[in-house]
Amino acid sequence: MSLIRVLLAIFFPPLAVLGKGCGSFVIVLLLTFCGWVPGVIAALVILNNPN
Repeated sequence: MSLIRVLLAIFFPPLAVLGKGCGSFVIVLLLTFCGWVPGVIAALVILNNPN
């Protein structure tokens, strides 16, 4: 996980997981609309997953 991805996950979570697939993007986007913190947490968890 690079520093740029982490910063992107903090400031705009859906954009950080765009390369992980459409499903991840939609989930993080919905969580970000519900609240900024759930979106950031989901983005960081998805970025930490090696798969």
